[in-house]
Amino acid sequence: MAENNAESKSATDGVGKEVAFTRVFDAPRRLVFKAWTDPKRVALWWGPHGYTNPLCEVDARVGGAICIHMRVPDGTTYPMIGTFQEVVEPERLVFSESVMSNETGEFLFEALNTVTFAEREGKTTITIKSRVIKSSAKAPQYLQGMEAGWTETLERLGAYVANAAKREKS
Repeated sequence: MAENNAESKSATDGVGKEVAFTRVFDAPRRLVFKAWTDPKRVALWWGPHGYTNPLCEVDARVGGAICIHMRVPDGTTYPMIGTFQEVVEPERLVFSESVMSNETGEFLFEALNTVTFAEREGKTTITIKSRVIKSSAKAPQYLQGMEAGWTETLERLGAYVANAAKREKS
């Protein structure tokens, strides 16, 4: 299970909105880092509860792309694309993420995500900062759920790494 800690800052148009989270997972850092960089693993936990990822591509290298199509329970798909700016295995990931509207494919917002990984006594602490750097007029309605979305995503990650760590031990 993961320990939880979150904080949020907001701006009215969305630009500058930032959420930050710290979670402790009972799993080794290499496993948690791999969960963020292996597309087959990312597809199993990315997104809030009930979401699936029918398309998940992750090229975890500087300049590499990330592309995830997040499908919500009603069948709507929200494409997310981005680029890795920094990859320091197994310590740090920095990547952009642009979210598009399914109905029109138009840009909603772009966030810059920084994820750090620290291991202590076999447990991994991750810290995530996600800051909106560009937004459209429609972005604020989607950004209202940013903190909840990341919270549920990290809950899914916690469940995934807990199961993966158990499988490794057996």
